[in-house]
Amino acid sequence: MTTTLRPTEPLQRVADGTLSRHFQVCVNSRPVGAIRVSTDPVFGPEVARISDLRIEEPDRGRGRGTVAALAAEEVARGWGCRRIEIRVPGAAGPALRLATALGYVHRNRGLEKKLPVLAPALPAGSHGRPMTEEEYGPWLEAGTAHYAQSWIDRGVPGEQARTKARTDMATLLPQGLATEDTLVSVLEHEGTSVGTLWLSVAKEAAFVFDVETHEGFRGRGHGRSLMLLAEIQALAAGKRVIGLNVFAGNEAAERLYESLGYVPVGWSMYKNLI
Repeated sequence: MTTTLRPTEPLQRVADGTLSRHFQVCVNSRPVGAIRVSTDPVFGPEVARISDLRIEEPDRGRGRGTVAALAAEEVARGWGCRRIEIRVPGAAGPALRLATALGYVHRNRGLEKKLPVLAPALPAGSHGRPMTEEEYGPWLEAGTAHYAQSWIDRGVPGEQARTKARTDMATLLPQGLATEDTLVSVLEHEGTSVGTLWLSVAKEAAFVFDVETHEGFRGRGHGRSLMLLAEIQALAAGKRVIGLNVFAGNEAAERLYESLGYVPVGWSMYKNLI
């Protein structure tokens, strides 16, 4: 039996140049699932994305998803793409194994934690305070550079990574420290600044966009204190769930988040197209 992709719409083009198209996954012309292929609006036309890959229950476990993903890669190559990306749900073990078998590389994963009713307490001598305007400029500059480098270290070309970093920062912090539903904080321990926290409470779940212990103060438990501060702030804003993304290879952070009760909700993966 032959598995193919059948377009269900014309090729879609938006003003920024992004392409997308939905397909049926068919076996001998019989629809068994669906898939969407698009280009990335931030990384540009050389990067494709697979989304909405779904195979109907009776046809799972027969290689349909594998063939559909490979066919999607051919669509991306036809568009001139040099890299393709996919997001795998945290609980989708078979999909994660499929992506890994097809050569996709783990870049980062999303984690979430359901918060307790009572807020935790910070260790004695530690407290959080709002970041000042004088601190904000250097923090933003360093954070943007570090964020871009995190993408560069994981396969994204330099200019693409720097463009994404600038775009994300401008989108998420349009009014700087005055951005609505955004808390940028400094953790102090015994009067000394030891780290920073960037938390958004704009959506149903709070989200940690950045957490950083200053060099020279690492390995002393301040990272855990920063994450406890995030929980305190999230609960104060009425949120009962908190999420974050962690880049692959950051084992210390992975161990910390696991010890605090975070669980995976999604894997972001990529593959270079030859």
